[in-house]
Amino acid sequence: MKSKAQKNGTVNKKHKLLVDLKNGWQLYVMALPAIVLLFLFAYMPMAGLVIAFKQYNFRQGIWGSDWMHPLFKNFEILFKHNDVAMAAIRNTLLLNILFISVGTIFALLLALSLNELANKHLKKITQSLTFLPYFISTVVVGIFVSGLLGYENGTLNKLITSFGGEKVAFYQHASYWPLILLLVNIWKGAGYSAVIYLATLSGIDESYYEAAQIDGATRWQQIWNISLPLMRPTVVVMTLLAVGKIMNADFGLFYNITGAMPTLYSTTDVLDTYIFRALRQTGDIAISSATGFFQSTISFVLVIVCNWLARRYEKDAALF
Repeated sequence: MKSKAQKNGTVNKKHKLLVDLKNGWQLYVMALPAIVLLFLFAYMPMAGLVIAFKQYNFRQGIWGSDWMHPLFKNFEILFKHNDVAMAAIRNTLLLNILFISVGTIFALLLALSLNELANKHLKKITQSLTFLPYFISTVVVGIFVSGLLGYENGTLNKLITSFGGEKVAFYQHASYWPLILLLVNIWKGAGYSAVIYLATLSGIDESYYEAAQIDGATRWQQIWNISLPLMRPTVVVMTLLAVGKIMNADFGLFYNITGAMPTLYSTTDVLDTYIFRALRQTGDIAISSATGFFQSTISFVLVIVCNWLARRYEKDAALF
């Protein structure tokens, strides 16, 4: 039985909810289309996760297909004696860790550099130029990279041969591509992250810097002791959001930039390209669904763990 205090607390919460709905109903109505779209495209498709546990048959459909025996056989097929899938998992993790760590450092440096520019016009132009690549399609970027690294007519190989060197077959050497993908990822995404960090910097009270100047602090000391500590919550939130997608690679980046070259699979084949290739070659939806389910589960666990760590050491930076 609930105590009187618990009942009163429940009543107060319901009353508060009704008051909030009454006072802010316009905002809830405005949010309704987004909530409906989120439900239709993010929550309803979750019912399809049962495919990962079924022997999917096109004629029988999702609900008519037989269950796997044993139930987790699709996952066993995915992980047991499947070197290609394991390599894709390894590449996905390692490349995303590389992108998150190096990309965050570069975006921070870019934001701090832009913040130090005194000329407002130069600052706006530089900020726009660094932000522009974010909007360029990876298909177009793939064409740029191909034109730059091509063996016969690539700009880089022409430059190498003009200095007396030998051409490099970039699309035949997988070891070059983690660095190439990292550079493309930074060029394309650092400007977007820098804008977010720059917004955080613009919100810092100028009195902190004025007090530091009075105490004789150099500009570097102000950045190290004021800017970076106050940017920490934003950095943690951005990192948490990135960790939530650590098992999901940017399909456009890995497919279009590499040209889907089989010679590069050892270092560039990630789970998203593996699923796409498996669907196109074998049409095995069940195995592909099991792979996607595995991605989502690992990402969910990582977000929970990282958020718990953030809440423990930086309460203001936790997502929930």
